[in-house]
This record gives sequence, structure tokens and C-alpha cells, in this order.
Amino acid sequence: MRIAIVGPCGAGKTTLARNLQVLGYDAQECVQEHSHVQAMWQRIAHPDVLIYLDASLATIHARLRVDWEQGYIDEQKRRLTHARAYAHLFLNTDGLSIEQVRNRTVAFLRSLPQGDL
Repeated sequence: MRIAIVGPCGAGKTTLARNLQVLGYDAQECVQEHSHVQAMWQRIAHPDVLIYLDASLATIHARLRVDWEQGYIDEQKRRLTHARAYAHLFLNTDGLSIEQVRNRTVAFLRSLPQGDL
């Protein structure tokens, strides 16, 4: 099962992809939030499962130590609307630990009927 992870900067894409890879999943982040190509996630990753991670501006500020304004994040999320519409799992990572994000994602992946992917 090929897994692609999308979301705005600082939502946890890289961390989740690495954690899933350690567990043996074929997972990759798709850094699409900077592209105007709405279906970039499909073209690059060809995933069976698409995971959308989200985070608030306050969380992104804390994680990345940046001073971006809300409009910058809003534009990233606008560029991700196609991916959001097709995501199999949407997870807001505000207030969640790395382990909680990993565990919730793994629980979701294990709940999927393998034949339907």
C-alpha cells in the first residue's frame, strides 16, 4: 500500500512519513503546498491512501519557529483543496504528540480493507 501525506508546512508530514517508514509502510510526504498544480499528489505519488495533516497557525509557529501570517497558511491550504477533497484520512495535529499522530494513522491504516485499495 502506497501512502502519500499532504498538508501545510509544519503539520507533521515529514515526521509521520518517517515514522510510518520505520514501521514498514511505503509512505512519503508530498510537498504540494507550494505548487499551483492541484493534482500534484496524484501525479507524483500515485498513492493508494492519501493522508491530509493539518495544523493551526499557532502550532505551525511553535513547531517551525516562523512568524508567518495567517494569509500565508491560508494560501497553502487553498492549494491543497483538491488533496483535502480526496483524502482518506484528515487529521488535525494541533495538541497531538508525534506518537499520537503515528498511532491514530496506523489505527486507520489497519482498519482499511486491504482488497479495496
